Amino acid sequence: MLDAETHLLNSWQHNAQAWIDAVRSGAIESRRQVTDQAILLAILSRQPERVLDLGCGEGWLLRALADRGIEAVGVDGDNTLVEAARAAGSAEVHLASYVQLAEGDVSVGRDYDLVCANFALLQQDVIPLLAAMNGLLAPGGAVVIQTLHPWSVAAGDYQDGWREESFAGFAGDWRPMPWYFRTLASWLNALDMAGLRLVSLQEPQHPQSAVPQALLMVAEGR
Repeated sequence: MLDAETHLLNSWQHNAQAWIDAVRSGAIESRRQVTDQAILLAILSRQPERVLDLGCGEGWLLRALADRGIEAVGVDGDNTLVEAARAAGSAEVHLASYVQLAEGDVSVGRDYDLVCANFALLQQDVIPLLAAMNGLLAPGGAVVIQTLHPWSVAAGDYQDGWREESFAGFAGDWRPMPWYFRTLASWLNALDMAGLRLVSLQEPQHPQSAVPQALLMVAEGR
């Protein structure tokens, strides 16, 4: 039987084209209304010259940063997404798994002013990866993470554990995707164990919704 981590990777390989179509058509309302702008503003507020986009997907954020004169480098574990990002004009996009990045088996550059992960940390053990990203930061650099808000998706079960995204309501051919739910305390502990210090926490919210759309954390190396 395949473990959840392998199912996660396989689902992304299956869902890559549907994801590209959804992002580029603006089909995901929370991204269109709230979270895309939230991650972009969080990055721009730090005025970085060089950014690594971890789990860059089809590259929309790379393009948004490049349009603003920022050197943006991407890395993703799915070849279809990497090729889509390159074809859309992103100059430097690496194909590498999170395990390879955590173990230092591939080089994606270093001395970044900022490493961002926008809804891209879905596996169980994120600490080795975050520690590796911490090691790629220039002095004074930061890691910016936007993820599902744990309180908005807990559904009465507020404890760490695997959940499933069915993509119900999404157009296209999707395969259900496992992802690892973690509490706010678990997120903060992971940052601490990776040698990072939380300096900002935001809860991006649509003005017409009582539920936060995301959790956005900014952490610096200690």
